Amino acid sequence: MRFHVMLLVAMTCAGWTGSGQAEGAGPGRTAAQVDAIYPDIEKLYVDLHRNPELAFHEQRTAAQLAQRVRALGYEVTEHVGGTGLVGVLRNGTGPTVMLRTELDALPIEEKTGLPFASTVKTKNDAGETVPVAHMCGHDLHMSAWVGTAELMVQDRARWHGTLVLVGQPAEEIVSGATAMLKDGLFSRFPKPDYALGVHDEQTLPAGVIGFHAGAFRAAASALDMTVYGRGGHGARPQGTVDPVVLAARIVVALQTIVSRENDPADPAVITVGSIHGGTVWNIIPDQVKLQLTVRSFRADTQQRLLDAIARIAKGEALAANAPKEPLIELKSATDPVTNDPELTGRMVAAARAELGAGNVVEMPALMSSEDFSQFGLAGARAVLLHIGAVDPDALAAARASGVPVPGVHSAPSLWCRKRVIIRSFVRAIGADEASHNAGRARPTAG
Repeated sequence: MRFHVMLLVAMTCAGWTGSGQAEGAGPGRTAAQVDAIYPDIEKLYVDLHRNPELAFHEQRTAAQLAQRVRALGYEVTEHVGGTGLVGVLRNGTGPTVMLRTELDALPIEEKTGLPFASTVKTKNDAGETVPVAHMCGHDLHMSAWVGTAELMVQDRARWHGTLVLVGQPAEEIVSGATAMLKDGLFSRFPKPDYALGVHDEQTLPAGVIGFHAGAFRAAASALDMTVYGRGGHGARPQGTVDPVVLAARIVVALQTIVSRENDPADPAVITVGSIHGGTVWNIIPDQVKLQLTVRSFRADTQQRLLDAIARIAKGEALAANAPKEPLIELKSATDPVTNDPELTGRMVAAARAELGAGNVVEMPALMSSEDFSQFGLAGARAVLLHIGAVDPDALAAARASGVPVPGVHSAPSLWCRKRVIIRSFVRAIGADEASHNAGRARPTAG
């Protein structure tokens, strides 16, 4: 059932362009419309789940989505920002609303045990063979996006304005939004007054929508660090500078940045997610490589964390008499997602009118990142909502036992009664149409 929830939310979001209400329109009609298209959308979901693709390699995925929305009457442009696509549906004067979905999957082996689990393996950009799976819910987001595209065509009599559907590549490496913007997303196509996105959420039960006004998702910087030493025989360490020991000292010292240099009221995270060095037990290597993620909600905090990492790495190398300073390379970065407070409030009111107040709840800010942030920074009023993605009974059992359910980016991943989620997703979008048409002032461009 999570498909239903997600579709309803997506429809409510897109419904911000609504004006006159057609005869027979309303929550009941929206739910019936979702039910009618659900079997086809579920088939799409299964196919997308079985056939994941890595960032900037989403050719099959993008082509499939483009074919579907083009058949619905959207003006479709492919290969925007690489493998991205844009679908435009013009429906008279009114605001322009953008609804984004992500296209890419993760280099991770799926262990859900589902009959349609991914068995895909491919070569990454480094030439390594890796498994690929949708362990972050992007297949769910795409399915709801397509369902919303269909329902918005069906309901053209209920809204006026322009709907822009964006299929964004490479969200997992926080690069796709910037690539699409650089390729003219907001200049070649109608610039949105409102940019809307959704993401599944493992802390909420299916059927529940989570919102957070203001800073919601953290800025993130991905760093590669190479620590240099002088290799030699493991039995004669006195003739070497051991980069393994040096790397270990750096990892430990980095923990003091957040605990001792940062204001506890200003959230920050530094994680060393990967460390590699050496080949066998009796050789001291010449270098060790580390990979880090650095996260916070403020630009000045983020820069202070990055400066502290460089300072500590340099100082530890000096203390170890390393032959040269560590090399630190910024591989990717994105800004915090900041939800427009006024638009968030309007979305919450609409969703609660459709789904009930108890099913639309405030949630805390998260340290996970999302390059959806770039659309807000480019001038659109933006809101990212989270949709519960866990079977309510399973979530309740997990809370009682203290053992958390599998989250995103994990091999077991999330699973629940997906019918609840798609219903919420689409009804939320339709919900906004209903409440908005019942007397809310129609937003104007700009």
